[in-house]
Amino acid sequence: MKTASITEAKNNLSKLIDGLRSGPVLITDRGRPVARLDAAAFSAAAEQDARIADLERRGVLLPAREPLPHDFYTRPLPKLPEPGSLLRALLDEREENR
Repeated sequence: MKTASITEAKNNLSKLIDGLRSGPVLITDRGRPVARLDAAAFSAAAEQDARIADLERRGVLLPAREPLPHDFYTRPLPKLPEPGSLLRALLDEREENR
C-alpha cells in the first residue's frame, strides 16, 4: 500500500486521488498511520453518470435537449442510398465546381 504524509497528501491530493485506481493510500503523521484514502465504490449506472457529467463539463458532450421518443429503438431504419451513389454524388459535385 502506498503511503503519504499529511503534508504530501495536502499538497498532492489530486494526484493521490487519480492514483487510487492502483490501490488505497495510507496517510501518516510523523510515520504513524492516521487515515486511509480509498476509492469509493460506485454502481455501474453512477459511474456512467459521472463520466457523462465529466464529458459535459469539459465541453466534449452536449446534453440532450429533450428525451428520445419512446419508439426510437423500434422504428424502421431509414432507407440507405444505393452502394456507390454517395461517391457518384461527390464526384459529380466536384466536376460541377471545376
